[in-house]
Amino acid sequence: MKKYLLFTPGPVNVAKNVRMAIGKEDICHRETDFDCLLESIENKLLRLFEIRNIADYRAVVITGSGTAANESILSSVVGDKNILILSNGEFGERLYNISKIHNKNTFLLKFDWGKSLNLKKIESYLKKHKIDIVAMVHHETSSGMLNSLEKVGALSKANGAMFIVDCVSSAGAEIIDMEKCHIAFCSSSSSKAIGSYSGLSFVIGAKKEFEKLKFLPVKSTYLNLYKFYHFIKTISQTPNTPAVPLFFALEQALINILKRGVSNRHSDIKHKANLLRQGMLKSGLKFLIAQKDMCSVLTTIHIPSHIDVDFFRHKLREKSIIIYEGKGPYKGKVFQVGNIGELSFAEINYFLDSQAEILRSLAPIEIIKPKLVYSANNLISNIKNKIKDACPVPVPNV
Repeated sequence: MKKYLLFTPGPVNVAKNVRMAIGKEDICHRETDFDCLLESIENKLLRLFEIRNIADYRAVVITGSGTAANESILSSVVGDKNILILSNGEFGERLYNISKIHNKNTFLLKFDWGKSLNLKKIESYLKKHKIDIVAMVHHETSSGMLNSLEKVGALSKANGAMFIVDCVSSAGAEIIDMEKCHIAFCSSSSSKAIGSYSGLSFVIGAKKEFEKLKFLPVKSTYLNLYKFYHFIKTISQTPNTPAVPLFFALEQALINILKRGVSNRHSDIKHKANLLRQGMLKSGLKFLIAQKDMCSVLTTIHIPSHIDVDFFRHKLREKSIIIYEGKGPYKGKVFQVGNIGELSFAEINYFLDSQAEILRSLAPIEIIKPKLVYSANNLISNIKNKIKDACPVPVPNV
């Protein structure tokens, strides 16, 4: 079977031992085998986030994508309170669209895609309005922007608001200090930077915040966050039938990260991002946002104006390389290159060489033509000079 190199923000190429883990023995999810597996995963998730006071936090695992974890939070923690969604891209808008279905008191503070969250505007809004909960995306995948947890968390706390965060594409690659940044709940998924298969997500939260959910109205059956917490707290189970093979794979991916070391894992991902970015700059490409604002898992690049992005992606696919194209206002204008999952340095160099080759093959005629004209004129001039040297008769102009 042909192997594709997934230079995307997820799904990703998984490690061999993760691929093998998904085919482990069959177990019943209502037996102690699964109890032990779930406890092991929870412990490893809390260690992945480097939570200092582990006894004060719990992690619940949901069979569903990162959006499922986000909807579980947004449908469970708000009640009849006021929630403000901060958005500077597609996934911030998705949080807003989910929240307004479940919560009538949902408000949006919207910033342009690819622009940093304006802290002064956020502070002003919080002072002028009664906001109980602030929600945002850490890594806004639509642009590659990494939003500040610490600064928004401090503003939320100063204004008496709970802080919840979508960490779906940043967990496993970026520092997420829940305690320092005053994060009550955060979501993420099994794929992307954690390096397992898609299909599982999780919510990490402070115990005291989980306990409060008991007294809020139930707005979702499957995604009732308090029910997930109650089941893992009392019987180390999930309330619904879980995708057991994916749990085995997730545990192995977490073992891989912890064995390498969380900070080393972050450094590895940043190093790969830097190699890709340096190579793309050498090819004359330009980035959508400044490198200082970028996350460690993804780079968004302007497609040269003379190249159709779909055709460019097709040419890379012919070489077994998969990339993303832009969405929303960026559609047809940018492409995105991820650097997570099992991508070796040799494969990164292969990508850069392939990309450079395709860009050269698609160079516009306007760039090539002057060089050809210059070469032809030089050739004619050289011939005329040689004829002059060999023959005293004046040579007519050509």
